[in-house]
Amino acid sequence: PGCHLLQFLSYLGACDRLLKQGYEEGQVEEAMEMFQYSEKKAAEFLHLLAQFNDMGFQQNEIKEVLLLCGNQREKALEELVMK
Repeated sequence: PGCHLLQFLSYLGACDRLLKQGYEEGQVEEAMEMFQYSEKKAAEFLHLLAQFNDMGFQQNEIKEVLLLCGNQREKALEELVMK
């Protein structure tokens, strides 16, 4: 059980840090789950999601493309532009 507790605490810490960067709680939790609780990947994803969102792309399309492209910004942007 100790192991699960540590995982949970590190998950909460990661979520907390991402929330402090201004991301929405629902998005943070979703991103953490999508990337098997890798804070680094979740942070990249949220950062790009916000960037592309500001460019006027649809959020569901952005998510789909980022997952397909593994958070590669240039590749994802090409995909979004082509849609």
